[in-house]
Amino acid sequence: MSLLVAAALMMPPGPARTVPAWTASQQPVWGEDFLFPTNIPAQLGDRSLRQVVRLGIGGRAIRLVLSNAYGTRPLTIAAVHAAPSRGGSRIDPVRDRAIRFGTRASVTIAPGATITSDLSAIPVKAGENLAITIRFAHAPDIRGFHWDGRRTGYVLAADQIAAADPPVGATTTARLVLAAVLVDAARANRTVVVVGDSITDGAGATLDADTRWPDHLAKRAAPAGIAVVNAGISGARLLSDGMGANALARLHRDALAQPGIGTIVVALGINDIAWPGTPFDPQGRPVDFAALVEGYRAIVASAHASKVRVIGTTLPPFADALPGTPLHATYYSVAKDALRGRINEWIRRSGTFDAVVDFDHVLRDPKRPDRLARAYDSGDHLHPGDAGNAAMADTLPLSLLLGH
Repeated sequence: MSLLVAAALMMPPGPARTVPAWTASQQPVWGEDFLFPTNIPAQLGDRSLRQVVRLGIGGRAIRLVLSNAYGTRPLTIAAVHAAPSRGGSRIDPVRDRAIRFGTRASVTIAPGATITSDLSAIPVKAGENLAITIRFAHAPDIRGFHWDGRRTGYVLAADQIAAADPPVGATTTARLVLAAVLVDAARANRTVVVVGDSITDGAGATLDADTRWPDHLAKRAAPAGIAVVNAGISGARLLSDGMGANALARLHRDALAQPGIGTIVVALGINDIAWPGTPFDPQGRPVDFAALVEGYRAIVASAHASKVRVIGTTLPPFADALPGTPLHATYYSVAKDALRGRINEWIRRSGTFDAVVDFDHVLRDPKRPDRLARAYDSGDHLHPGDAGNAAMADTLPLSLLLGH
């Protein structure tokens, strides 16, 4: 045990502090002509959706945040339950609780809005899997979601909202409506939000295993009272909208507005460099060095205005990315890699960030520095696998998260 963690554990319990234990950044739902399917279940009317989340930090009670951020019509939820997960679609029925909204079981969320539940006295532990079951009486108009949840969600018959081991009608890996789980934590020191793209969102990590690099970091940080949450969006970009809003447009919602926020980790830029000229952005103009630099500086300035520290990360290598896909021929080029190298040197040496973590150095092949090391590659030469995610998390000392 580190001295930092030991000191945190010796602190006497104080008044509970609300911090996020889990988040899912919201994205607008795209059309059928996009490269990837949305994975939104075809039938949700008179059904329930059970979604399992791993909590990064524990607490005495929870609140849920539900979102209709991209909705154009009111979204009505008939009921919501929360219970410890017992694996798959199973829950602990003894600890299952109905969640209330202004003392009511049902709630309607206005277009563009989010809503936070009443406090529910469900004690939870760091690393615990919590199942959130949302019942829809009528087919919902889903316009926003989180596409790559890295966990399986289960569609249940409507009367199965509190069932311990219900039959499953369909599954999905998208996150719907559920945007955050907040906990009242006695030893919360600060919140750390990781703002990133698919590397942070966990595209190369094993499904249902919680092996994304922010998951590893949250496990290490929780004993020190640090809540680490993941604000990664697959396809995210720093300067332009991608499979979600650009980083500056979503910075306040996804990071600066999180309770207890003290530090942001920014792991963005690969898609800004790689997307132009690909099927993702066939008419896009190549991004230039100066524009990326100004984007990073704008994020830091916004964070510092809110007295929040910013840790920058270098961009990992991506040569030969996405083989066997329509993106392979155009996603990587020597010119794109040269810009990545130039940006990395600026991140390391400019002094813009409060601290820097060198993911490029950790993940690259020493003999071929434009490529991911084989041991850390998920197989698509862009996203780290489970071992790579663990190595990334191990690179961040907890002292950086606390500002020491």
